[in-house]
Amino acid sequence: MKCFGEHWGLEFSREEIDQARAADGLLSLELELSRRCNLRCVYCYAASGIARPDELSLQTILGVVDQAVDLGARKIIVLGGGEPLLYPDLFTVIDHILKAGADADLFTNGMLITPEIAKKLYQRKVAVVVKMNSRDPEIQDFLAGHDGAFAAINRGIEHLVAAGYPSEGHSLGIETVVCQQNYAELPDIWRWARKRGIIPYVEMMTMQGRATEHPELEVDAAGVKDLFERLAAIDAAEFGNTWTPHPPLAASQCARHEYSCTVTSTGEVQPCPGVNVVAGNVRDNRLVDILRQSKEIQDLRNIRRNIKGKCGECEFGEYCYGCRGHAYQVTGDYLAADPLCWLETGK
Repeated sequence: MKCFGEHWGLEFSREEIDQARAADGLLSLELELSRRCNLRCVYCYAASGIARPDELSLQTILGVVDQAVDLGARKIIVLGGGEPLLYPDLFTVIDHILKAGADADLFTNGMLITPEIAKKLYQRKVAVVVKMNSRDPEIQDFLAGHDGAFAAINRGIEHLVAAGYPSEGHSLGIETVVCQQNYAELPDIWRWARKRGIIPYVEMMTMQGRATEHPELEVDAAGVKDLFERLAAIDAAEFGNTWTPHPPLAASQCARHEYSCTVTSTGEVQPCPGVNVVAGNVRDNRLVDILRQSKEIQDLRNIRRNIKGKCGECEFGEYCYGCRGHAYQVTGDYLAADPLCWLETGK
């Protein structure tokens, strides 16, 4: 694996992305089910915990899935918004996604995964990503805002492994947010995941939601640069993977704004969870019309020609555009240069 090859770090080919963008279509959709959550993660972008009183009905959610697939979506990423395994009709939604002809990805904190749930996910070939931020019980529990989170998360992972994850057609990943509390152990977490065939998604944190109440979490550009460079060195020396470190993800890149969007638990359509501007609501308009008519969606669909500042002049601009969420949360402009990008800041 080599960084900045033709399709490196992308879920879809450049040709597929260009076609979807030109047709105002989708290749994937990020779908929140509810803001209800059993954790109170101190960095949570959505400040989740309690279900909102005006959340979408099951039938509306299924209709959104159908609209997304009609627009070309090949993957529906179930975010929950809160914890999707608390949503009583989760497997109804997953089965509908699969019946519609798309793949299903599930982002979960893993605490509620039982042997039975792990088996049901495995049988459906659902790609699972567990939110795991530390191998230290005290740090994990602090970041999750819940005593006992470390033990429960690891039990969930053990149940997934016992069911057959990870294996061909059954992807398992961990999502890890870079913060001061787990910073020192992230190289060891990377090794822990790679040795087990688990995909490590190590990403920069956006200062929104609950994270704004905890400025002590944030790692500056120099710190993220050093971390990503160390992870790249580990990947090259120990696992045969070579890539160029750059924000916002280690060993990957974000191009979601060119072919995806987020539908929140209340029906709001956003470019992504980080760029939490409302482009429309599926209760009021069809998804296709929102994508075509929203200035924000169209600006970001054409991000590579619209991006401002040093990001617009960057030699890696054909492949990378930094984190739009971080740019938006820091500057208020989703087209601004990513303030944490070291490739152009020189930090």
